[in-house]
Amino acid sequence: MTHASPPVTTMELVQHEEFLKRLAELFEKCNSSKGSIWLTHKRLTYEPNGPPEGAGADREYPCLVRAVDGRDVKFSTTVSSVELPKFHAAYSALLRQSMTGLRKRDKKKEKAKAEAAAARRQKLETDVAITGSKRGRGRAKRQRKVKAAIKQQETRKLIAERQQAKVANKKV
Repeated sequence: MTHASPPVTTMELVQHEEFLKRLAELFEKCNSSKGSIWLTHKRLTYEPNGPPEGAGADREYPCLVRAVDGRDVKFSTTVSSVELPKFHAAYSALLRQSMTGLRKRDKKKEKAKAEAAAARRQKLETDVAITGSKRGRGRAKRQRKVKAAIKQQETRKLIAERQQAKVANKKV
């Protein structure tokens, strides 16, 4: 069985307005569904067929701005130093407008969930000790523990079945 690799997409160079428009669409797509966007800024120094760079050359370089969603969307634009303030004003306004979909992680809740899950696993792993007399005082307590032990066995069996199903699905 051969797996088809996803199509490789190349970086597409677009104009400033097109870049901002596409970036807004990408933010909208990633805010409505789960997704990530990587934005990079770097000084563009590459000149095809140009002479080698001098060590003390005083030059203004254009800025390369890229946007990638990690899968199939890749586009970039180059901004000259003259156009940079105007572009950055529009770009920062777009970022401020689009970042409302982001939220800060609530680490306290995550930690509490993880601790509760660990406590449940620990409780499931330890056997219920059935103590108390079969008749007389302590009978109700013993009956509760017997029921808890039966429920624990059923839960263990259910978890084992789920794990077997997961393994079977991975093999297919």
